[in-house]
Amino acid sequence: MRTSDFEYDLPEELIAQEPHIPRDKCRMLVLDKNSGAIKDAIFSDVIEYLKPGDLLVANETRVLPARLLGHKRDTRGAAEVFLLREVGGDEPRTNRVAFWEVLVKPGKRLKPKTGAIVDFCAEDGSVALSAEVVDWARDGQRGERVARISTELDSLDEALHAVGKTPLPPYIKDYAGDDELYQTVYSRNESSAAAPTAGLHFTEELIQMCRAKGIDWATVELEVGLDTFRVVDEEDPLAHKMHTEFYSVGKDTALAIERCKANGGRVIAVGTTSVRSLESAAASARESGCGNLLAPCKRAATSLFIYPGYEFQVVDALITNFHVPRSTLMMLVSAFAGYDNIMSAYKHAVDERYRLLSFGDAMFIH
Repeated sequence: MRTSDFEYDLPEELIAQEPHIPRDKCRMLVLDKNSGAIKDAIFSDVIEYLKPGDLLVANETRVLPARLLGHKRDTRGAAEVFLLREVGGDEPRTNRVAFWEVLVKPGKRLKPKTGAIVDFCAEDGSVALSAEVVDWARDGQRGERVARISTELDSLDEALHAVGKTPLPPYIKDYAGDDELYQTVYSRNESSAAAPTAGLHFTEELIQMCRAKGIDWATVELEVGLDTFRVVDEEDPLAHKMHTEFYSVGKDTALAIERCKANGGRVIAVGTTSVRSLESAAASARESGCGNLLAPCKRAATSLFIYPGYEFQVVDALITNFHVPRSTLMMLVSAFAGYDNIMSAYKHAVDERYRLLSFGDAMFIH
């Protein structure tokens, strides 16, 4: 297995630059992972492929307004801070102070322990939020820093929403539409730097139709990081250092999965982040010897790398988008559906002019 095996032709004009409206009327490629058969459908048709007793499991994370554009306090030069995840710091977290792992621009002028501070202004010109670069991030691979984020407003949440922007993947250029279309309709806690995009196709009405058919709905939470867009640089995928993300699987979700399996239903993951959450919880259960299929958890760390040869413990079917070539997500879906099936499906999608990547069309693998 080589990283180049997961390369495919991705015409730039097929990279979707805006979401499909309505959400559930985008195209959907249906792939039978056993036979390799491919069908073309519309996403709302997914209900026809679901059976009473099946269980949909979705990642309910919400995207933070994580992109902060401001200026250096000393020189007034333009600067950018991108919030990745909250970490511990030298002082307790309060409503007005927290420490975050961040990416910064310009990196050469925002080095730790130099007193570098970036201010971010609200619409009235007042400083709503400040970031002081205080340290290098532990195990950082792209120059990540730790910043002390502070505000004089009532809360950091208020300040972030006053100055922050919803981050979009780097391959989406000049999007000027509604940021809410980059959130799932069922999103809850703001904890991610990127959206779990497979869920973008669901509408509230479609979810209700699924429930009415006897298809259950459960959620997990995985804090999606920017590394989800990275390609694997190493030619040997096993030399790739998988990024760490934090996931939560509640007791109700674990019980719903146990019940679904016992009754002969299928667990259908909505997105690769849901897959990683469920399979990580299953691995944790095996390691602990608790005797259950999954170990419920709250914000547990996972670096699970799923590639061909992996044996899935929980997930029976998958709703996903089309992914970046040479990415760990290409490897995950190849592990799930079979390498040859996935490469054939991607060739079909390109030939049929599907819209690809985050704002693009969907795939249902069963």
